[in-house]
Amino acid sequence: MNIRPIQTLARPLAPFCAETLAIDAAAEVERIVAALCAQLRAMKKRGLVLGLSGGIDSSVSLALAARAVGAGNVFGLFMPENDSDPESLRLGRLVAETFGVEAAVEDIGPALKAMGCYERRDAFIRELVPQYGAGWASKIVIANALEADGYNISSLVVQDSEGKRQKLRMPPAVYLGIVAATNMKQRTRKQMEYYHADRLNFAVIGTPNRLEYDQGFFVKNGDGAADVKPIAHLYKSQVYALAAHLGVPEEIRRRPPTTDTYSLEQTQEEFYFSLPYDRMDLCLYGLNNGVAAAEVAAATGLSEVQVGRVWADIAAKRKATRYLQMGPQLVQPVEEIAG
Repeated sequence: MNIRPIQTLARPLAPFCAETLAIDAAAEVERIVAALCAQLRAMKKRGLVLGLSGGIDSSVSLALAARAVGAGNVFGLFMPENDSDPESLRLGRLVAETFGVEAAVEDIGPALKAMGCYERRDAFIRELVPQYGAGWASKIVIANALEADGYNISSLVVQDSEGKRQKLRMPPAVYLGIVAATNMKQRTRKQMEYYHADRLNFAVIGTPNRLEYDQGFFVKNGDGAADVKPIAHLYKSQVYALAAHLGVPEEIRRRPPTTDTYSLEQTQEEFYFSLPYDRMDLCLYGLNNGVAAAEVAAATGLSEVQVGRVWADIAAKRKATRYLQMGPQLVQPVEEIAG
């Protein structure tokens, strides 16, 4: 498959800034559409399935899918559960209607409850907060990488039925237990996507952008599983540029990125990234392309020391999440099917 490289906008030499990441959105849409069509032909699949969260990445992926195979060959899924924000369902419906794509609601809450997702999570939380129960809510937050060198320690934030919050340091076993239970949500959603893909002879779209894909911000065999990932090469600010070009509703383009995973509202910066996406994009691009720390600092409003800390955090996450990108490991290749 011969696909042209990403087209950046021609401009005179200028200081490193947000405009450095600007792309020719029309040309990039054409390039992605061509790639999707070629990939589907190779897989002998006639359409595409994806989960719709009401966020920017799934919305752009839906619009690209409709361009590639026609709206009638795209099937969207809304998969709320007990902790989901109702806004996610409303905005997911809005984007499906905008692009004329058929979509269905699959409430995964009962399945998660039957598997013990919520009870297993709450049992780990009660190791720190014994009174945690009905009417309470929680989320995990990460320490700010800008503030100090070293590991970013995750903390548990809980809110009681009267709205009072407390933040607690988690032992590793509690952190891993909460995350393991919560990951059931992403893996159950992916099961549902592949059920519909199998019955329709469609392929499944994964929706990570470059920042998420690079930093391992996905669940292995959950939202990380897919047949095609059409925006994994794009920085998130570039995804927003495609959203405007494709006609993604402005309400979705204005919505701050969230995880919509925990019962307390949680931004992606709280849970995983050091900075809002626009500045993270610049830091990641600078690291990837050998831009001097001083130039990145000027573009992001950070100090050079802070840029160094963000770069160290990027490197640490790449190392820690490398296994997420790996397929099953074999003792030796099976040559007849290698390729």
